[in-house]
Amino acid sequence: MSRSMRLIAEPLTAEAFAPFGEVLEGPAEPGRLRFEAALANRRPTAWPSLSLTCKAPLDSLPLRTRVMERHRFSSQSFVPMETGRWLVIVAPHAAGAGGGPDMARARAFVARPDQGVTYGADVWHHPLAVLDRMARFAVLLWRDGTAADEEFVDVPTFTVDLP
Repeated sequence: MSRSMRLIAEPLTAEAFAPFGEVLEGPAEPGRLRFEAALANRRPTAWPSLSLTCKAPLDSLPLRTRVMERHRFSSQSFVPMETGRWLVIVAPHAAGAGGGPDMARARAFVARPDQGVTYGADVWHHPLAVLDRMARFAVLLWRDGTAADEEFVDVPTFTVDLP
């Protein structure tokens, strides 16, 4: 019987997350920060889609799951509106044909309530998972209304836990 892969979530930092996208944090001083370079749209027929989502916290830890998703042609931003801590789980592409997620190189991060992320276009990530309490997020991505807007795949079961 194969053993489930286990990830221990680490604190979310811009440096650690850089291969997968950009960490969104408000300015420390009065002023404005722009994150336009992180926004990607690879389809001229796609339009920006802003949605609001509400997510219940996980029932228990560790998170045990077997799904990853990507938006091949679009970045996807999660901007917390009201939340506690939340999980950010990513994986690079596997080498060779197929290009699914390489779960042996997956990473998990714990985001603070004041941190958002923009997953780069074509980045494998786990669906939104929140830890402490009911959460609300603004979500921005580019859509054209086709099946290419998002892709979900099953992966070998893995668990994510806090340190």
